[in-house]
Amino acid sequence: MSVKTGFFSNFKGDALGGITAGIVALPLALAFGAQTELGAIAGLYGAIALGILAAIFGGTKTQISGPTAPMTVVSAVLITEAISEYGSLNDALPFIIATFVVAGLLQVLLGVLKLGKYIKYIPYPVVSGFMSGIGVIIIITQLFPFFGIIAPAGGASSTLVSLHTIPEFINYYSVGLAIATIALIYITPRITKKLPSSLVALIIISVAAYFVIDPSFFTRINSDGPLPTGLPSLQLGFIKIFSDFGTAVKIFEYAATLAALGAIDSLLTSVVADNMTKEKHDSNRELIGQGIGNMGAGLIGGLPGAGATMRTVININSGGKNRLSGVMAGLLLTAILLGLGTLVGHVPNAVLAGILITVGIGIIDYKGISHIRTIPKSDAVIMIIVLVLTVFVDLLVAVAAGMVLSSLLFMKKASDLVEEGSKTESLKEYIPETPWSDEAKINKLAGDEVYIKHINGPLFFGASSGFQDMMKSIPKVKVVIIRMCKVPYVDQSGLYAMEASLLELKSKGVKIVFTGLYGQAKDMFEHIGIVPELAKNEECFDSIDECETWLHDYLK
Repeated sequence: MSVKTGFFSNFKGDALGGITAGIVALPLALAFGAQTELGAIAGLYGAIALGILAAIFGGTKTQISGPTAPMTVVSAVLITEAISEYGSLNDALPFIIATFVVAGLLQVLLGVLKLGKYIKYIPYPVVSGFMSGIGVIIIITQLFPFFGIIAPAGGASSTLVSLHTIPEFINYYSVGLAIATIALIYITPRITKKLPSSLVALIIISVAAYFVIDPSFFTRINSDGPLPTGLPSLQLGFIKIFSDFGTAVKIFEYAATLAALGAIDSLLTSVVADNMTKEKHDSNRELIGQGIGNMGAGLIGGLPGAGATMRTVININSGGKNRLSGVMAGLLLTAILLGLGTLVGHVPNAVLAGILITVGIGIIDYKGISHIRTIPKSDAVIMIIVLVLTVFVDLLVAVAAGMVLSSLLFMKKASDLVEEGSKTESLKEYIPETPWSDEAKINKLAGDEVYIKHINGPLFFGASSGFQDMMKSIPKVKVVIIRMCKVPYVDQSGLYAMEASLLELKSKGVKIVFTGLYGQAKDMFEHIGIVPELAKNEECFDSIDECETWLHDYLK
């Protein structure tokens, strides 16, 4: 691969994209690290290792990786339980590092076994409930730091049980700093979008606190001592811990959770990157790259992470196109670590709490929640169950339960449709024995200006990814006719896949027309506005003959 066409082919754009993403990553890395007993510096170490290694070895050229909210939530629980068992952070550190490294190793194994392609079978309600649950966890666990109080151990449940103690210990200086941070994060984009709002809030509020408020009035990142400066040292003392079989089993259990979660998190971000760049990522290579990155992060005492959606989007929008952008983000954070490490230690914990609360608010899937009364009841139930299990039980249990329920409910729905079709003749009105033979006239009329898309069978979570890929392959035309007469059922995943595809077509000036849209599918399309917002009611035809008449006039 030549320098001209490869790694450095878009040097200016990649440098700008990587630097911008790195600046955005700084406050988030510090905040995620501060959420654990390893401290803010661990978040920075993780962002550096993942940012560089995952970019080089991963399968998504524009991916920016680092500690993320879901991975940090699981890591915080792991670290807290390890310290509780071993008595101190120093004694628990070999167990923690071993778990991070094994998690990375498992991700590499998932990639080698080519299991990355199965990410597309995760239903939307599961993803929605999971991400909203993560957002709720972050908000709940930051309530105590928001009020300037040390958070109780035990995650969201323990925090909720202890809320009644907040008024007794509230620190109004911390509350003021946290509120000012949140306000600045939301106000900054209204003034300028050239600067990352979280970074603006981090710098302005921290500087103001340093010069205006007595340091004894609130806690800072370096309250337990100065942050380390210089490059991190290798943590190799964990190797001997595998000699105990029981300990090794516990490590594997925690590592499997982190590996699975990191894989889901990263590959979902890869899909977002694909939609923006119109390219196709290599899911198996991406898992290998993420695994190598997490192994590297663990070996230097950093938090594990995954592909970060917001940072990836910022990288692409800023001009990033190649792997160099991720490397640049990691190198920028390294430079900050070496040059500004002592200054970072003066950041108030309340500022980081404010940043994390906005992260939690941003992660919640408001679109899915707003449609909870209009989507199929089974999807709504799954979303709620996954959300509750994520917050109060376990993240991996939540995803597993959601997958099992989705599969069982879909099998029941498919069975009901078969039984319904065997008892009545009504479907023959919509599904002729040779359903597409009636297109001869319309094909002759349309030429190359019209594309007809056939959908055969339910549009559900297992088919939604393939449907979007096929819709992207539609050539440049004036009209797309989508034949729905063989679609008896649409679930939430299929609904949003259709909406995303139609929005993309509409942005290109393509007219969208439906034929044979009826029953449950029609109801769902109307509930979320696909009809009439993306396709007008008068452009939804019962038959292809009606469509032909309309098309004849439209093309004139």
